[in-house]
Amino acid sequence: MNQDETLKIPELQFDQKGELIITASSTSSEHDFDFYEGKWKLHNRKLKTKLEACTEWIEFESTQEMYKILNGIGNIDNYLATFDGKPFEGMSVRLFNPKTKLWCIYWADSNQGILQPGVFGSFENDIAHFFTKDNFNGKEIFVVFRWDVRDKDNPIWSQAFSEDKGKTWEWNWYMFFSKFNEK
Repeated sequence: MNQDETLKIPELQFDQKGELIITASSTSSEHDFDFYEGKWKLHNRKLKTKLEACTEWIEFESTQEMYKILNGIGNIDNYLATFDGKPFEGMSVRLFNPKTKLWCIYWADSNQGILQPGVFGSFENDIAHFFTKDNFNGKEIFVVFRWDVRDKDNPIWSQAFSEDKGKTWEWNWYMFFSKFNEK
């Protein structure tokens, strides 16, 4: 279970007002997340603290189930884990815009109860990068989600933060997926 360190994060592009420009790949489609439908077991590696030069990783197991919505141009997943003996629940909503060909991913969880800013992007050659501008501990940051689905039976999701507009990135969470086998 390793992240492919040879994969590069695309360089961030900005318009004249300094806003992030995100352009869909030519192959982006509403079927990009079809591989993900169903139940999954996840092995998580998460940095103990973010953007503090931390090198201590917390590892834990979780489950996730995804199903399609809106006639296939969207999907929802339910993420279940336990932190410090307490149940944790997260939810992602992914929507495909047929006009822009971009996916947008929204996240909410049982700790905060708010919908986080949308993360926008698309797939190309079974690798996807999704970006947004956000705030973390009072600092403006950029966030990237990466989906590596070259092995559709064992996809990898990961997240990184940048404090310098994408010049450097700190990877802070990896999820290694495997299909849930019900007996």
